[in-house]
Amino acid sequence: MKRGLSKARLERLREALAWHVEHGDVPGLVALVSRDGEAHVEVLGSMSADAGAAPMKRDAIFRIASLTKIVAAVAAMMLVEDCSIRLDDSIERWIPELANRRVLRTIASELDDTVPAQRAITVRDLLTYRMGFGSVMAMPGMYPIQKKIAEHRIGGDGPPRPAMAPTTEEWLKRLASLPLMAQPGERWMYNTSADVLGILIARASGVSLGEFFRTRIFEPLGMKDTGFCVRESELARLPACYRFDYERGSLQEFDGQRESAWLSAPFESAAGGLISTMDDYLAFSEMMLNKGRRGDVEILSRASVELMTSDQLLPEQRAGAEIFFGDFSSWGLGVAVDVRRREIFQTPGRYGWTGGMGTTAYNDPAEGMIGILFTQRMMDSPIPPKVFSDFWTLAYTAME
Repeated sequence: MKRGLSKARLERLREALAWHVEHGDVPGLVALVSRDGEAHVEVLGSMSADAGAAPMKRDAIFRIASLTKIVAAVAAMMLVEDCSIRLDDSIERWIPELANRRVLRTIASELDDTVPAQRAITVRDLLTYRMGFGSVMAMPGMYPIQKKIAEHRIGGDGPPRPAMAPTTEEWLKRLASLPLMAQPGERWMYNTSADVLGILIARASGVSLGEFFRTRIFEPLGMKDTGFCVRESELARLPACYRFDYERGSLQEFDGQRESAWLSAPFESAAGGLISTMDDYLAFSEMMLNKGRRGDVEILSRASVELMTSDQLLPEQRAGAEIFFGDFSSWGLGVAVDVRRREIFQTPGRYGWTGGMGTTAYNDPAEGMIGILFTQRMMDSPIPPKVFSDFWTLAYTAME
């Protein structure tokens, strides 16, 4: 029996999202709720916060930021299925720069106060974000390693600006010059593992990360507007992106159209570099919800998708990451997985993630549901903004 969505409650969803636009929380947005193939889309607001700005469009091209991570995980699992890489292989065969790691004695240690890594980093470590290096959940500049990360511009210390990033080889060289913060496999740390995974995918496949994504995932799924750079001919479809300035009490432009940092990408970031549209990302989400297939196209096997979307962390490996997971979520292979119901919209088995440039997307296999919300307001912290929680609450209450 096909399960549907309540029209009256979808109208309530529209009203709530419109309120956030009208009150200046976000200049515009595109939202989608799909259940058993029945999709409902809302397009609200404007492409920018400027007076007289063009209205938001369904085919607007958004900076999807960390929603890139699950795409990279899919790409890696495709190579696992090809037997080009194996989950418990050391990455040193493809990334010798990260061999023979040293590990900080404590997070507060000086960079030369280290011990040897107990083992090599594996492919599984990258997918589970347990390589031993990542974002430090402390005030900026508190520890010596934070200062070095910021100085080297290797991520985790601010929002992405692709055109200003170092090249892939330079990025890796800078990372390799620093010790790990934890032993490989010991604990979940955000972000950096995804970028190293992207380098692994490129080296193991013999083509650039962008080329692998394009030929193996995007073209088969018809994702014609997804990639690491926006074409100059399509700049009018790229909404301006904003961050909230608390001192001024208003939105301030972070990245515009004409001189967007997404016009080039010296480093193709698997952690957060992609741009995409609602319909492109829906195609990807439908493939995942259907266990690796969309129509006649098979991207992954059912077994791989089920592995990716099951909890892969022990409680002690999540320690220190409560700001991301609380007590209701965990991590699979490249994607968050809900493990406990705390809110209306948090159900065990639901999986997805949120992007710091203002995007969120989750699938709920038990409900046959896909939810995607694209905005152009950057997040202020790992805690989702009210427009996100309102979207998810009303999307779930719309289910009949």
